[in-house]
Amino acid sequence: MAMRFFFVVAFAVAMTTSLALSVSSAEADERSTAAAPASLSRGISSLLAQDNPTRGSMTCDRFPRVCRASGSPGPDCCRRQCVNVMSDSQNCGQCGTKCRFGQACCGGRCVNVMYDPKNCGGCKKRCKKGTFCQYGMCSYA
Repeated sequence: MAMRFFFVVAFAVAMTTSLALSVSSAEADERSTAAAPASLSRGISSLLAQDNPTRGSMTCDRFPRVCRASGSPGPDCCRRQCVNVMSDSQNCGQCGTKCRFGQACCGGRCVNVMYDPKNCGGCKKRCKKGTFCQYGMCSYA
């Protein structure tokens, strides 16, 4: 009987606490919404709308020089994106040429970096003379 009483009291305390927390958070939300002026909320949404890249943005298909600007991912334009066809595994050597799993784009060619002794584990990582490349490591095992 005492155990049952304890569970009933614990349940009542838990319910009261959860109701009090939900009411106080709802009041806080109302206060924060009412405190912000309407002009501020419109200003933020218009600012966010200006950052939309699809509206009037400079894409490389229309302006190829964009890719040569500093901070650009690469000097080449493939499907309206600036890329470097010498190192991009989705556009290796030319637009649309994808490297297979386990391969990397090194100098515009897809190479198997797991077994190529000239590109072992990555581009231009040569194994020493007389060693081999296995699992992307020189002289493994």
